[in-house]
This record gives sequence, structure tokens and C-alpha cells, in this order.
Amino acid sequence: MRILLSNDDGIFSPGMEILASALRGLGDLTIVAPDAERSAVGHAITLSDPIKTRELFRNGELFGYAASGTPADCVKLAVCALMDQPPDLVVSGINLGPNAGISIIYSGTVSAATEGTILGIPSMAVSLATFVHPQWETAGRATRILAEFLIAQPLPVGVLLNVNIPNRVWGDIRGFRSTRMGASRFIETFDRRKDPRGNDYYWMDGFIEAIPPYDETDLSALDAGFISLTPISFDLTNTAALEQLRSRIPQWISG
Repeated sequence: MRILLSNDDGIFSPGMEILASALRGLGDLTIVAPDAERSAVGHAITLSDPIKTRELFRNGELFGYAASGTPADCVKLAVCALMDQPPDLVVSGINLGPNAGISIIYSGTVSAATEGTILGIPSMAVSLATFVHPQWETAGRATRILAEFLIAQPLPVGVLLNVNIPNRVWGDIRGFRSTRMGASRFIETFDRRKDPRGNDYYWMDGFIEAIPPYDETDLSALDAGFISLTPISFDLTNTAALEQLRSRIPQWISG
């Protein structure tokens, strides 16, 4: 069993250390992750610059490869250049902060797993729903369980598993819940400031707002204390709108 680990918080993040520790012994681990934080870069890939890598050693042993590219770059690079054989599983995380609702679109964590899915490899993205006082033991334990599940019960081709874990001690986790992606939007604010030369610059902030209906979503599961499991496809086609479009275009052209 060959398992590829990546993330968007960077190879030096505590989430990567926990992820590697949680999956150690499950298979041969290869770690290829950004050399610094690349949060919210989505599925960007590097085309105009070379991707630089360096080996990272810990306790005299190879821990992984730090890459100058994006999370999606890291998975491409690992599968196509760094690994002798493709992995049997890609796990991205453990991200500090949730990737639920509309955050999925922006997430580098999810995009690393999406890239694995595009390459035909069972993949999972894992996020811990907090930015402070993380319960890493809970996140590692849940990730190990779900990695074993995906190995035994792979999702359909073209589908990845997006996992969001409440920031609770393991005994307070209410269970696992299959969910859909919650409808939501970011409400952004921009703090306008001036640099030392008098030029304006803007610092973005804001919050996420859920859009009803809220039931059976990743957002509601997290609020209720459940680990949210959302199957995601990278085919963004809206099939209902497609049929509507097919029925209307001939009439519009002829009329």
C-alpha cells in the first residue's frame, strides 16, 4: 500500500505531522507538500515558473519533499515524477480550519485531493474545524479510521471524500454523518490602509454565511458535533440546467 500525503498549510505545519503519525504503519508514506502555506489557492497550478523541491529529513530519515508549488502541483509532481509507482491513496490535510460549504471551492486542501481523483487515485481531504486550540488527537484518530475505510471501500471513480471534523475531544464526537455540501457565501470586508509611501492597500476579512436549507449539510453536521463526510465530484455540470438549456436553445434560434 502506497499512500501520498499533501496539504495546503505546508510541510512544516502541525497538521502534516499529525497526518503522517496517524497513517504510519498503514502503508508506505510519501509526503510532498508546499514549502510554505498555500491556503485558499484553489486548484491553481504552476505553468510559468519551475517547481523547486528539496528533501526534508527528520531524525536522520527522509520525512518528505518540500515543493515551491501549489497543493495541486505537489500531487501532480509526486505521481508523475517523484514516486516510482502511483499511490493507492491520496490524503490531503490535516487542515487547520474547516473546508465546508463554499470554502470547498477555494480550498487548496480539497484541491490536492481533487488532483488525486483526476489522476484516478482514491483521495480524501481532511480538515479540523477550528483555528485555535486544535484537538489533533481527534483529527488523527478520525483520519486513520477513514483512510482504512477508503482502502477497503473506495468511492466511485471521479469522486473524492471531503472530511470535516469538529474540534472536540474524541469522547464528545457524536459519530460520522454523510452530508451534502452546504450552500453558503462569504461576506467580505476590506480594511483599507496606507503603506509607508502613502499608497492604498486592502486587507480582506469577513465571515461565511449559510444559505438555507441547512439540514443534512456539512455545516449543520459540524455544528451538531458529527464528523462530516461529503462525496465531491470535479464535474461541475448542473444537469438540471443542462436539460433546460437543451430545450430552449433550438426554440430561441428558430424564433
